[in-house]
Amino acid sequence: MAGLIPQSFIDDMLDRLDIVDVVDSRVKLKKTGKNYSACCPFHDEKTPSFTVSPEKQFYYCFGCGASGNALGFVMDYERLSFPEAVESLARLTGLEVPREVQTEAQAKREQEKRSIYTLLEKADEFYQQQLRHHPSKLQAVNYLKNRGLDGKTAKAYGVGFAPPGWDNLLKALGQNDEDKHLLIEGGMLIHQEQEKKLYDRFRHRIMFPIRDTRGRVIGFGGRVLGDDKPKYLNSPETPVFHKGQELYGLYEARLAYRELPRLLVVEGYMDVVSLAQFGIGYGVATLGTACGPDHLDRAFKYTNEVVFCFDGDKAGRSAAHRALEASIDTMIDGRTVKFLFLPEGEDPDTLVRQIGPEKFERMIELAVPFEDYLFDAIAEGINIRTMEGRATFSKRAAPLLDRLPKGVFRELMFESLATRTGLNRNILQELIQEQQQKGEMQPLFSAPPAPQKQEESIPHLAMPKRMEPEWDHLPPAPSEYPDAEYGDFPQELPPADYHEFYEEPRLRREPGNKPYQPDLQSRASSKYLMPPVRKALALLLTHPILASLEPNHDEWLAQDDDLDCQMLGRLLKVLHERPHYNLSHLIGYWRGIYGAENTERLAAVAGHDLLQAANAISQTRQDKPAKADYDTEAAFTHAMQKLRLQQTQKKADESLAKLKNTNFNQLSKEEREALVRAALDKKLQH
Repeated sequence: MAGLIPQSFIDDMLDRLDIVDVVDSRVKLKKTGKNYSACCPFHDEKTPSFTVSPEKQFYYCFGCGASGNALGFVMDYERLSFPEAVESLARLTGLEVPREVQTEAQAKREQEKRSIYTLLEKADEFYQQQLRHHPSKLQAVNYLKNRGLDGKTAKAYGVGFAPPGWDNLLKALGQNDEDKHLLIEGGMLIHQEQEKKLYDRFRHRIMFPIRDTRGRVIGFGGRVLGDDKPKYLNSPETPVFHKGQELYGLYEARLAYRELPRLLVVEGYMDVVSLAQFGIGYGVATLGTACGPDHLDRAFKYTNEVVFCFDGDKAGRSAAHRALEASIDTMIDGRTVKFLFLPEGEDPDTLVRQIGPEKFERMIELAVPFEDYLFDAIAEGINIRTMEGRATFSKRAAPLLDRLPKGVFRELMFESLATRTGLNRNILQELIQEQQQKGEMQPLFSAPPAPQKQEESIPHLAMPKRMEPEWDHLPPAPSEYPDAEYGDFPQELPPADYHEFYEEPRLRREPGNKPYQPDLQSRASSKYLMPPVRKALALLLTHPILASLEPNHDEWLAQDDDLDCQMLGRLLKVLHERPHYNLSHLIGYWRGIYGAENTERLAAVAGHDLLQAANAISQTRQDKPAKADYDTEAAFTHAMQKLRLQQTQKKADESLAKLKNTNFNQLSKEEREALVRAALDKKLQH
């Protein structure tokens, strides 16, 4: 798909959809008053805390904080990208997704990528045909049979054969100069420009197509049949393939399970395919690189558990250490990482055939948890039964635990470290600060030396003439459109003695993609009253028309040191520019313009359960006298007045502090008078 999706189309599409129908077709909803509820599909729970409001076209989970509109729900539930989710919902409404006009360069890059995808699909078909029809196919077929691979599994994973020779694919698909250059860009041909040579990258190998999460072929991995080097060969980096982010077998694993129980990260393509043949379809493999944070981020989009599987030899331990290092920064609450070490000389392919899939899966379930392996790895070479050993252990462990994302898991890990060493949390924190100040924060394990590049002899082939423009290094294509989530939240009746907006508890941001959640500890002061800025935000989100009462949004946008005031300024600005927006539109606009983190802050104001009462009290009811109706205009005006008083007091306090710490001898008379006036500004107003 090329071009950006216009915001106006997204707004129109959402207006035509009913979020209840969208959610209910995927998660069975139950009517509860004005709203609908269900057990949240995004975390495990027994009591429903997931609520959908047909009035506001918004969903919210009180358990995990997930929130958004119909588009956001489809993205999260079906794990689709933003453009894919738009396409999916557009089909329901019978709309054609329009695209904004691209520059000529953008359009060219998009067309180039589409052409590369097409040629890679043809290459996949070519390799599969060679496995069936090439005169040398018996060597490949016998190899696969000896490995115990059946035809059904080979077909499911698209296993093919690159025949011996230097130009089989070149002759089959390089019909003209344009195709040849596209094959070069797609990594299928090697161009030695100085030598004027062009030839197939993959020769005499078993071929494994690498697919992205949409099922498109983006590259290949080849396993040599003879004694040539390297033993395994992957496609290079291309405009459509980035090996540091992709996992072989992830697409097939998603097809095999409605909900992935876990992902088992193994080392080879044949391990993935063989495990699938035995019913273990959640195996994936990195593509010739160590498993890094990008791989883990990709994996955790589809499951909450990742198990690394390694040989029990020295090389396997080294690989496990690198995986452990990469995992530390990704361990937010709810994620599980384990390490499975196989007997020396065995790999998943051979072991699953010996012991069967049931026992192999039992081994996976009993794999070493992240926390145990981390502490064991840190303790290597240390006698922690001695005081000196525990001291060294503490100095190694504390900085690593400090890298863990904030949350319950991090706190439990520090508690475990304190138990193992006998040191309290304050002492451990001092160790961390000391090493940070000294610049001693080092990776847990040093990276292995880079492998030497294998050289190979090259035949003399004629190189086609260079096309214009040159295709040496294409810049990455721009993102088609920012992700979007839209939202508002349902209303419930307040308690009888309700007189004010309740304060929303402090928001705490969990690292990663986890949404904002309210802090369960209330503030010491102003326990029940919501701060004026939050009250103003809540009223605007519920009644966007109130923005007309506060025409000056620049005043609040200028408050660089106050995130809530800046959010108020941004909200007023968009409502001044787009007065027709409701809350569903606002949340989606926020995601596209200000990003996911700021969107979650805004959605938390709209979604917190204590705000339901504030929302509901603004509704006129026939069973109460008119004088009891909540005056939203008066409430908003009052909130803005209180907020301005707070800002005035804040400036006065800052000026007073400056007054106390300033050397008057260095100031002119006018400067001294101005400073005093600023410090006394609040008193003068009264």
